[in-house]
Amino acid sequence: MKKRITGLTAFAAVLMQATPVAAQATEVVERVDTSIPGVFADNIFILFCAMFVIFMQAGFAMVEAGLTRAKNAAHMMLKNLLDFVVGASGFALVGYHIAFSGSAWFGFTWLWGAPDELAQGSSTLTLPVHFLFQMGFAAATATIVSGAVAERVQFRAYFAYSAMLSAIIYPIVVSWVWNEGGWLFNNGYVDLAGSSVVHGVGGVAALVGAKILGPRIGRFDEDGNSNPIPGHNVPLAVLGVFILLVSWFAFNAGSVLSADISVGQVAAVTAMGAAFGGLGGTMATWLTLKVPDVTLIGNGVLGGLVSITAGALNYNIFGGMIVGFFGGIIATTGVLALDKWKIDDPVGAIPVHLFCGTYGVLAVGIFADPNAVIGGGGPAGLIYGGVDLLVTQAIGYASIAGFVAISSGAMFIVLREMGWLRVSVEEEMIGLDIAEHALPAYNDDFVDYTAELVDDEIDAFYEDEFAG
Repeated sequence: MKKRITGLTAFAAVLMQATPVAAQATEVVERVDTSIPGVFADNIFILFCAMFVIFMQAGFAMVEAGLTRAKNAAHMMLKNLLDFVVGASGFALVGYHIAFSGSAWFGFTWLWGAPDELAQGSSTLTLPVHFLFQMGFAAATATIVSGAVAERVQFRAYFAYSAMLSAIIYPIVVSWVWNEGGWLFNNGYVDLAGSSVVHGVGGVAALVGAKILGPRIGRFDEDGNSNPIPGHNVPLAVLGVFILLVSWFAFNAGSVLSADISVGQVAAVTAMGAAFGGLGGTMATWLTLKVPDVTLIGNGVLGGLVSITAGALNYNIFGGMIVGFFGGIIATTGVLALDKWKIDDPVGAIPVHLFCGTYGVLAVGIFADPNAVIGGGGPAGLIYGGVDLLVTQAIGYASIAGFVAISSGAMFIVLREMGWLRVSVEEEMIGLDIAEHALPAYNDDFVDYTAELVDDEIDAFYEDEFAG
């Protein structure tokens, strides 16, 4: 194992290195034994899963661009591209070494070494393959906030926030849950693929960011009534849902971190979570809006996926159906709840990722079937006779949410005080494609047409807001 430098021992380590007589620890690097059966299958399987997880950025980009206005489409695309660029860079240089430091709370261990070095806790997986898979998760976490703060946040603020989340905030949570030695890892907290680690972290940051940023101009009137601002391309958004759905199989099954026989069960539960999430979303929209709203049903599918992500290894097929169904209801009704709370989330990221992520973590404590794990003996949820897991899940999630709320809140407040957070009224009305990037997403005829509308909107806004 490599020499570990934790937050508690860093000062002592510096003193030892500065002392001439200090003994120098010798690093022992564990390398992959290619004679072990399955070593190539494991690495190839996780490598392909990593590629699909990274491809989820395309799905997020389609959903977010489709559910926002045309004048911001290029801006939305760039933000999702930036999530990969900044997320990969920050996670490679800082975040990965925090996430898998081996420390209980916070630490830093430089992990880059030989290309055939073993990843933490694996006898077959190389460190570079493990990094690629985990890096995709870091980028996905950052992009969750993108949709919730869409159409009114400055590009430089998003750059700074994406770097901070990928390099510091998200990796600390990973170190608690997925890092051997992490305090939640050691206490039996269950989150296979990130209902809390990815979606909860991104969802809490999204809620905090949207609240501090405030709603878009015209989203709520002076009496607090909701004025929906529809997206410009529903087919694009639905395409994004399908991309995310397909990629989610790699997201969940790859989190087993080997080409294990259990990946089939995980994939089947994932499919049921998506399907029954869509059913729940359909039922909820039909009952509340009296019509089956395609965008909300799409969110229901995603809500079902987020909900089963924590326990996909611990549910039987019927458990996946139940958890996914209620996740779909939560995702769709959550959008309506945000309207009442005067929180502007253009794409429904907060209900899908925060509400369903919270529910998904707690659902493990209720529906986890000990016999769903191959060989039996898995953790037992409440309906199988155990309350301990539910308590562990609740305490763990509350700790994660509290940490992310404080750290991301401080970050957004600093950006606001620096004048970096929100664009000007003129820029918001013109659209961020032109205002921030001088590059519209669509052709000149369309831009010329919308420019006339924008001029009228700006004149009307100033007449209403600054009359007299």
